[in-house]
Amino acid sequence: METEARILLVDDEEAILHMVKTVLKKEGFLYIDTCTRAQQALRLIEERTYDLLILDVMLPDKSGFELCAAVRQRTQAPIFFLSAKGSDFDKLSGFAYGADDYITKPFHPLEVVARVKAHLRRTLGTSTAAAQEEKRYAFDRILVNVDAAELIVDGKQVDCPAQVFQLLVFFCQNPNRVFTKEQIYDHVWKDEYGLFDENTVMVHIHKLRQRIEENPSQPKHLVTIRGLGYKLVTNGKSS
Repeated sequence: METEARILLVDDEEAILHMVKTVLKKEGFLYIDTCTRAQQALRLIEERTYDLLILDVMLPDKSGFELCAAVRQRTQAPIFFLSAKGSDFDKLSGFAYGADDYITKPFHPLEVVARVKAHLRRTLGTSTAAAQEEKRYAFDRILVNVDAAELIVDGKQVDCPAQVFQLLVFFCQNPNRVFTKEQIYDHVWKDEYGLFDENTVMVHIHKLRQRIEENPSQPKHLVTIRGLGYKLVTNGKSS
């Protein structure tokens, strides 16, 4: 169950930690750890396995962006930023460092809960479905093993953050079909508030191309259909 997921909250504002933790507890989440420093967070993820992490950008001992990059080396769990820094540059930086979502302060606590539930449904739901039936997609140099949440390119495993992997699986499930940015956002992010973030889609398309294309600037698999959107071109097969 998603409410049994272990969540780590990292923010130097005790009031924020208390508010988010309280709301999550009221929604049934059982295992929530909190800390106020990046070094504390790094020690915790060495000791425990987390299913989702929520980080502030401005921490006393280290930038949240730096922390995110360090955390991403240790886990593929979804990472959120919860920050007062809300410019497009800050959001793009967050995604570039490996985040899966970015929420700006001030925020409605129920928005955080909705986003947490949506991400956990996807990540934990994938594990549940995979336990029932292995699913793989293969094309050209690429093998996507949904069962193991693995991306193999040229015979080598490629690191793939959770949200990027979910985007890849979505395209694999719908090969050679064109999707607009809004359709992609709706299917992959499933935002319960009906929001649409074009930057989120563009950043994750870029990150996915970096992993599956020989030349990301001239993609031959995840291609842009000018004026329409994107599609995954493959002559491969699924199993």
